[in-house]
Amino acid sequence: MANTLKSVIALMVTGLLACGSAVSALAQQSPDDGQARGGTPLDSLAVHGNANGEETAPKDSRARSPVWALEGDLAGKLQMMTTRYEDTFAEIGTQRSLGYLELVKANPEVDPWLPGDGTRITLPRKYVLPDSRRDGIVINLAEYRLYYFRDGGVQVFPVGVGTEENPSPLTDAEVTMGLESPAWYPPASIRAEYEASGEYLPRMIPPGPENPLGSHALILSEDGYLIHGTNKGFGVGMQVSHGCFRMYNDDISRFVNEVSKGTPVQVIHQPVKVGMRNGQLWLEVHRAREEYPEEEKERLWEQVAEALEAYTQENEKLEIQRRVVEQVIEQADGIPRMIGERVTHLASRDTEAASDSQASERPGAAPGASGSGSPQRWF
Repeated sequence: MANTLKSVIALMVTGLLACGSAVSALAQQSPDDGQARGGTPLDSLAVHGNANGEETAPKDSRARSPVWALEGDLAGKLQMMTTRYEDTFAEIGTQRSLGYLELVKANPEVDPWLPGDGTRITLPRKYVLPDSRRDGIVINLAEYRLYYFRDGGVQVFPVGVGTEENPSPLTDAEVTMGLESPAWYPPASIRAEYEASGEYLPRMIPPGPENPLGSHALILSEDGYLIHGTNKGFGVGMQVSHGCFRMYNDDISRFVNEVSKGTPVQVIHQPVKVGMRNGQLWLEVHRAREEYPEEEKERLWEQVAEALEAYTQENEKLEIQRRVVEQVIEQADGIPRMIGERVTHLASRDTEAASDSQASERPGAAPGASGSGSPQRWF
């Protein structure tokens, strides 16, 4: 176990990267030559080929991430799976386009490295949509997810984002180009770090297994930033990069063919999300890491209080169950739960009990999520 964890940490450290130089190199290309120093612009490709030079049809990203119908401010559904003896959360995430951390938070009683044979785990695919324009790409740094609004619905992908030392920017940008097989041009600051530690880092790393940009990339109008693949898949869905947005190669290789030049890209930070569906009020709260310090919990309490105060002022006749709100904040596991509903008359005891039983759709919810008693107003 110790050796495994050491290997994982080594992979994360090795996978840290800065993307600015990859974009600056692309800026030097001739607009008429059809080739970029960082790779091949995908809008110039009529067909795609495999390693044998055979033409292949572009892959569809819906094979890994379905397009969920919008249900008011919610989308998706919680799913379950049964693990095999050899499974780990890292492998399950890679195979099913889910982040390691979101699986850990959704399954707090399960060992992520040895879940065991026959263990039932939750796949967190139910979402309160971010408070943003529902157009193009929305990246919520607080939950390490990318939302792509398309075909009247939404796809959701895990992404690796910048660390606290090298944060991803909050921005309103757009896609300027898609690339296949991008090269990486490490900036001088990164090369200096390697030199100080006695290691050599070349000025250019060509496409291949040693390239931290992975197989494909989308260049953004926010100078120096990309959405790209990776050669270290474990960091997807965590804070691991120097600011760029990291996807699984199996996701970006499909996704890059479906996103047009000019697609808007909003980058936001919303650890607390509130939304309505069919008169029901839902709350989703995300802690930043597996650990959950008290100061972060206090901060999330304040953000939830502010969000609910604003929401109740804009929406009349909302009854909110404080005990469910407390449970959501105590866990901060990214699982949406129903915390109240819009009422038009005094609820009967039967109605109250039914409302309580719907308070959480999460399998194995903690005690306190349901029970008898009247719903409590937030104020």
